[in-house]
Amino acid sequence: MTDEPPVRVALRVSDVAAASTLYQSFGFVPVGTVPGAAGGPVMAILRRGPLQLLVDALVGIPFPDSARERLTKTGPRGLGVVIGIEVDDIDEAALRCEAAGCVISAGPADAPWGERYVEFEDPFGYAWKFFRVTDSTHDGLQSVHDLWFGQEGS
Repeated sequence: MTDEPPVRVALRVSDVAAASTLYQSFGFVPVGTVPGAAGGPVMAILRRGPLQLLVDALVGIPFPDSARERLTKTGPRGLGVVIGIEVDDIDEAALRCEAAGCVISAGPADAPWGERYVEFEDPFGYAWKFFRVTDSTHDGLQSVHDLWFGQEGS
């Protein structure tokens, strides 16, 4: 491959084909796959703008047998990481995600810092945030502070 994107994220999943199909519904475009010994894909390579998404099988790829690898296989995967991507229609995206088995954890909602968003967990255990920047006259960082900690002097 040439013209490699500047950002890569790798996700380990139990079903590469199903995850690839789901992530394509998020706007990722397939670039290629790597078949495993049994013929099914053990890696799918997808792109969306400057982001390359590597969808790797939990088993079937010869990753080194390390403590981290053993923990990755048992899960939870992606704990503490949220992948955020901009989409045009948050409400429509949320409906598609729910229909695909994703669990909505927040939203769809308008945030005081100037975005409409929805947060969800996909069926493979990864957290995502779809967002759309909205017009806002508020200072985004101050709005976050005020929401989390209350307005000063009140």
